Amino acid sequence: MIATSRFVHLHLHKSGGTFVNECLLRFFPDARQLGYHLPRSRLPPELATLPLLGFVRNPWSYYVSWFEFQSRRPQPNALFRRMSADGTLDFNATVRNLVRLGDSELLDDVLAQLPAAYTNHGLNLPAFALAPIRGSGLGFYSYLYDYMYGGADGRLEIGRQENLRADLLAFLQRTAVALPPGLREFVTGADARNASAHGDFRDYYDARTKALVGERERAVIERHGYRYAA
Repeated sequence: MIATSRFVHLHLHKSGGTFVNECLLRFFPDARQLGYHLPRSRLPPELATLPLLGFVRNPWSYYVSWFEFQSRRPQPNALFRRMSADGTLDFNATVRNLVRLGDSELLDDVLAQLPAAYTNHGLNLPAFALAPIRGSGLGFYSYLYDYMYGGADGRLEIGRQENLRADLLAFLQRTAVALPPGLREFVTGADARNASAHGDFRDYYDARTKALVGERERAVIERHGYRYAA
């Protein structure tokens, strides 16, 4: 969560937020970081009326990015280790476990391994914050989306990670008094940040996992006009 005097950025996991955070901290002198991956519900009262900016990505793409990022880490996080049976399961089996976590017997084990409070690093998802996924019928990404952005009114603008640079500039032009010098050049020309190395997400899915993501992430898919096909 990055707060300025004019707006707040909410950082949804693996959806382009690292790039946005760096941009805001670099070019807005009053920008400050308030925790990491914190949801709207953790906004300080004095910021409660400011415009909010967030980003979303195609859920099918999200799971590929998440899997590749975690599987290549020397020490993957507890969630990945449990979903992948300590790295022994392939992409499709691992993602099916994660997408169905709210209805799975694995949930109690995952909750037991998560911290009891915010740690301000990594996914930064305490056990109490994930527990309401139980029985929700939501996929993991849709649950994170609601957890991060839920309860926001018309002050929340959600851009698409696939169009991040243009959507970020458009939001800043509407919200900031003037774009700081150098910001436009950074947004249009800087390399992506914290990006996972992977190919076309459609090359990863079998028919079963593709359909499961489409079912469990339907709300995000339909709200933001995503589809599996190109």
